[in-house]
Amino acid sequence: MKMRKKSELPSKICLTCGLAFAWRKKWARDWGNVKYCSERCRRSSPTSQQD
Repeated sequence: MKMRKKSELPSKICLTCGLAFAWRKKWARDWGNVKYCSERCRRSSPTSQQD
């Protein structure tokens, strides 16, 4: 695989903070399920809070 510029990588919008984030190699296998830009956003998500 050839190197790509950061601007050519796919991106998404974080469901918690609303900021755009770019594809990362560690998310390569699971990019379809990635919804949050960081672990902090994932933990503070209203849907992830359990009573």
